[in-house]
Amino acid sequence: MTTGRRPQTRLGSLLAAVAITGASLLLGLPAHADEPSAGAPAPKEAPRVDLVLDVSGSMTATDIQGKSRISVAQQSLNEVIDALPAETEFGIRTLGANYPGNDKVQGCQDTKQLFPVGKTNKVEAKTAVATLRPTGWTPIGLALRGAAQDLGKGETTRRVVLITDGEDTCTPPDPCDVARELASQGIHLVVDTLGLAHDDKTRQQLLCIANATGGTYTDVRTQEQLTDKVKQLVDRSNDTYTVTPVKTAGTDKCENAPVLAPGVYTDREKFSEHRVYKVPVKSGQELRASVSVALDRPVARDYGVLLQATSATGQELVRGTDAGGGRTDVISTGLRWSTEASKGYVTASPSSASDSSTSKEKPQTTVCLVVSNSLAPQAGVQADPGLPLELTVDLASSSPAPEGAAMGLGRGWILLLTLTLAGLVCGLLFGWIARWRIAVWREN
Repeated sequence: MTTGRRPQTRLGSLLAAVAITGASLLLGLPAHADEPSAGAPAPKEAPRVDLVLDVSGSMTATDIQGKSRISVAQQSLNEVIDALPAETEFGIRTLGANYPGNDKVQGCQDTKQLFPVGKTNKVEAKTAVATLRPTGWTPIGLALRGAAQDLGKGETTRRVVLITDGEDTCTPPDPCDVARELASQGIHLVVDTLGLAHDDKTRQQLLCIANATGGTYTDVRTQEQLTDKVKQLVDRSNDTYTVTPVKTAGTDKCENAPVLAPGVYTDREKFSEHRVYKVPVKSGQELRASVSVALDRPVARDYGVLLQATSATGQELVRGTDAGGGRTDVISTGLRWSTEASKGYVTASPSSASDSSTSKEKPQTTVCLVVSNSLAPQAGVQADPGLPLELTVDLASSSPAPEGAAMGLGRGWILLLTLTLAGLVCGLLFGWIARWRIAVWREN
């Protein structure tokens, strides 16, 4: 029996190898699927986030769901640290955590790096957060400068997430001026602010800091809201760190809208407003666009964001993927449109009419991207400034249906036929193997 199993095993292995090789050839699979493609670009930098936490004396107040502000912040940070993506370089800086005295000059220098920006040891980071006790003053401006130094310089956007319950008590430097100073340096730094207190002065100051750097402001009222928002900001850094968004300003009409090339753009849109942008699309190209709006303050229920592509004359070409889906909570959507479906809405070529016959430029369609929303602020929430939005624009070659596609299935039909043939061959092979095994068994 032993001598009968060895040839069976070798033959089975050989047939399996032949079947796998044949299937690979039929399906056009590469010989080494795990090898990276030679032209795949590597990310320039890892995403970097520095969280600045207010640990001043006022953080002892117990007005968030019956808990102290500092305990809510600590619990949220523990959950954020546990959920950190492996590639994110994360750090924590404190303000007002170390000096308990009454000397304002000394207290207003109290900002310190609690955990350096880098690959995060989660146990060490959570332990450092657990030791914090509300102590001192609120030098927000100085802490922002320190956070910029923590993150360093680079080619891609880095984020500072500021959590505080009050306005700066150490001016100068004024934190708004510091934010403008950092923005003017062109160091790709975005500051997002989260307010645990709800007075107008604090809100105005945090809005000013966020607006100066293209960041967002969130009025925090629950622990869950704080946790979710910080996680969202960390994820946003992870998603967009390879591209620095360009600030733009949409208009209310297509004729005077800014012309956008492929890239990532940021803007602000007021509640229930339309913002329009223009994209020239040449013949044979496909426009791919997406938009997302950040809800940086409480909004009323039943809302949505719509993205449309229209012709220069205002006729709709296509709507975003979520349009008409019945959803009432859409804050991001996208669309695709090809010049093959232009229906004659082709404008003049970039060349003048006099030399259009000799121009090598392809005709182009002026597509107007319209971003609109049905958002409304909750009662008592400030409407200005507008909500931050991020718009992505890309142009790719059109992808016509493959030649010879049968029954409209295209490559799917070819794959189905290939799998059918492979199944038939495998069935015949395993049937023959089964008969051979029976014959060997009878002989033995």
